[in-house]
Amino acid sequence: MAEWIGIGRRSRRCYGFDEVALVPGTVTINPNEIDTNFVLGKYKFSVPILAASMDGVVDVKFAIAMGKLGGMAVLNLEGIQTRYDNPDKILDQIAKASSDEATKLVQSLYDGQKFPVQDKLIAKRVQEIKKAKVVAVVSCIPQNAEHFYQVALGAGADIFVVQSTVATVRHMATEYKILDLEKFCKKAKIPIIVGNVVTYEMALELMEVGAGAILVGIGPGAACTSRGVLGIGVPQMTATIDCAAARDYYFKRRGQYVPIITDGGMRIGGEICKAFAAGSDAVMVGSAFAKAQEAPGRGYHWGMATSHANLPRGTRIKVGVSGTLKEILLGPAKVDDGSQNLVGALKTSMGSLGARSISDMHDVEIILAPSIQTEGKVFQIGQRVGMGK
Repeated sequence: MAEWIGIGRRSRRCYGFDEVALVPGTVTINPNEIDTNFVLGKYKFSVPILAASMDGVVDVKFAIAMGKLGGMAVLNLEGIQTRYDNPDKILDQIAKASSDEATKLVQSLYDGQKFPVQDKLIAKRVQEIKKAKVVAVVSCIPQNAEHFYQVALGAGADIFVVQSTVATVRHMATEYKILDLEKFCKKAKIPIIVGNVVTYEMALELMEVGAGAILVGIGPGAACTSRGVLGIGVPQMTATIDCAAARDYYFKRRGQYVPIITDGGMRIGGEICKAFAAGSDAVMVGSAFAKAQEAPGRGYHWGMATSHANLPRGTRIKVGVSGTLKEILLGPAKVDDGSQNLVGALKTSMGSLGARSISDMHDVEIILAPSIQTEGKVFQIGQRVGMGK
């Protein structure tokens, strides 16, 4: 499987969404009869799509709207919503900044010394979501997980996400207290999602210490620059397949099914369908939702690590506003590029593949198809419409 890349050094080939295609089966199913339910703990979601915990995507209003449509949106506990009483004013500043000023401005607005995260705002935001009777999902980095978890849990949070660029069980540091993930997960009273990983070994270790679900993906997001800044990452098809293998092995050995969630790199319906075929139980999407009228970013989207004071690993990008959240998630689509009616695309794909449920999607045939995006699409590419955008 590995190829020589120099004397004494071999590397394996890994694949992203654009390099593969899904092969229809011998049976087709009415898309209206497809089951897309995703289960995490005691919660069931008819939409197996999470909105990423990014400040240009999720605020309280967006989380409520997403929850009412059958999905879940993750609120960032270390962002604008928990630092400022009036986050709209801050979001306006970010949207109005020039491209040259944007990163520096975001760094200053997220400065923990000047504008610290406030416990009272964490509690307030969670309570606002819960008041609307939807599942409240929140996230933070490992260093702040123990404290923020207690505050969020006390306010009624239902699911907690511990998220970092690269998640490991054996993190080493002397400058700050290290989170004991095993102790944290096993003491938690609500499901704990942990990420991000891209390897079989790390996914398996996180399952062993009690993670309720695993986020898969390092650097594929539209606003993330980790792959360029740090040179790390694994293309999402390979990463998802490897982590799904760990999930299946863990289930066979322990009898416990730990869902994996492909996080990032999916702009359109076809890429989401490929993530499920690779073995994902749900997906986490950012830029597609940043285009929603309900998104707080005013048509802009920025990475979670854009605000890093010393080494930003994200940038602010303009995505525009293409429609309502309902149109993006459930349709009807009003654009031709596959970025709207994501659930409809998933159901139609599953029906064409003969997959009645998400677990059935894990068994469909995947082929290497480097021409899948360009074959026969010369006019679309030339005119920058449809698949040529």
